[in-house]
This record gives sequence, structure tokens and C-alpha cells, in this order.
Amino acid sequence: MKFFITGANGQLGNELIETIKKDNKHSVIGYGKQQLDITDSNRLKEVLQLEKPDCIINAAAFTNMDLCEKEQELAILSNGLGPYNLAAEAKKRGIKLFHISSGYVYSGEKFPPYFEEDPTDPKTIFGKSKKLGEELALQENKEITIIRTSWLFGHFGENFVKSTYDLSLSSKEIFTINDQYGCPTYAKDLAFALLKLLQHPPGIYHVVNSGSCTWFEFAEEIIRIIGADTKVIPISSEQYGFKTRRPKYTLLSLEKIRKKGILMRHWREALRDYAKREFDDRDKQNERKKASV
Repeated sequence: MKFFITGANGQLGNELIETIKKDNKHSVIGYGKQQLDITDSNRLKEVLQLEKPDCIINAAAFTNMDLCEKEQELAILSNGLGPYNLAAEAKKRGIKLFHISSGYVYSGEKFPPYFEEDPTDPKTIFGKSKKLGEELALQENKEITIIRTSWLFGHFGENFVKSTYDLSLSSKEIFTINDQYGCPTYAKDLAFALLKLLQHPPGIYHVVNSGSCTWFEFAEEIIRIIGADTKVIPISSEQYGFKTRRPKYTLLSLEKIRKKGILMRHWREALRDYAKREFDDRDKQNERKKASV
């Protein structure tokens, strides 16, 4: 099977390409934003005609929540129109489509985990644009798979884990929010789960690592794993002073994929695996730099 990845230069896009390349059953090609703007339907047609993929994975998105509030039209185009264009072309050409969405399509006001069938009621422009993308894509093409995930971290690009690590190198104290709850998700685990979902019917699925935490608890575990002499201090969202209000609860139920035999490991285990690869490599590089001076 030939995979076509949009948003290939992003955190998840890069991970998907790396994961698929290791599987000898499949081939993969990725296009970043500079090569393909999925809101440009004519360019999309040209690229799909050229590449002739069997499956598209849409990892392209406008994800900066504060910028989404400022540039609402761009958010709607990128996260709404883009998925619609992909769904339409996939339907015409008989191509499988996996669209990556977000737990932020929910209101964030429900404490027990959200199920895929729960009503969506986003409170942010980012969430509203992602909801629109889901709805437009499904209206055009019922045979697509939508994956809702949250709190993604991976080896490509910036994320909360890398930021916390970098802060620990220069700060004795890190202030982190303790009143937002979510499910940290290792991009590598998401990529593996997505490949397993190829064997199952299209639909909406939650894919996150198991377990949940606050950003404060997440940061504490990061500091513990890397062994930094840094204190993590809990603060409220109000004290932090977000420009854009974040959902309080982004807890996603894994029951649906669990019933299909797809088991997601706990985020703490995934984080240990991630940190060993990410930060051991950094330490080795730093040691080589020091030795060469």
C-alpha cells in the first residue's frame, strides 16, 4: 500500500513517515505545507494524480490556539476546507482517508472520559475549526476515518516535553498548570495504532496513550525521568494568563479501539521510552561537542 502524508514536516507527519518506512509492506511519500496547501483544490488534484496513493493520512493542521483566535479565517480554511478537499478527492479516486482531529472538539466541561458518540461543543476557534473539518469531510465522504487525539509529543518539532526539558537546564523552578486534564500521546504510538486501524471499518476513533494527568503531573514526571534538579510548582490557568481559554478536561475514552484489539500503553511508559531516545541522543551529542572543543 502506498501512503500519502500531508503535513509531513510536522510532529506527527514525520513520525508517520518514519514508522511506515520501517514496514516493508508499505511505501510512503510526504508533502509539507510548502509543497502542498490542502486548501488549494487544483494543486491537490495535481499531486494526487502524480503520486497515485492508496491511502491519505491528513496530518496537516493550523494548531496554534492563540493564532487561531487572531487569524480565524485562516484557521477555518486550514482546518475546515482542507479536510473537505481531501475527502472529496479521496471519494472520487477510491482512496482511503485518515484525518487527524483533536479532543478539543469537545467542550472540555465533562469530567468522565468523552466517548466518540458524545456531542461536540468546542469553545475555541481551533476546536470549532477542527469540528468543521470533521463535519465537512464526513458530509462529503462517509468512508473516512477520523482520529481524535490530544497532548501530542514526538521527536520532530516542539512540544511540552521538550520545552520542559529545556527549561530544566536553566531554571530551578518551573511553573505549570494544575487545573487542565488530558491524555498525553506519544506520536510514535499514535502512528502504530493508526496502521492497525487500517484493518477496521472507517469511523471516528479516539487514539491517545492510556491514563490521564494534569500538565503539572506531566511536568513532574518529565523532571523525574530526566533526573533534573528542578522543582515543578503548580499554578492555575488564571495565574498562567492564557490568551485563549483552554478546555479543562480532554479525557478521551479508549474503549472503542480496545474492543478492536488495539491496546495503548500508559503515557508514563510511553514517556520513558520517548525520553530515553530523545534525551540520551541529546546528551551524547553534547558530549561529542564538548570533546571536540
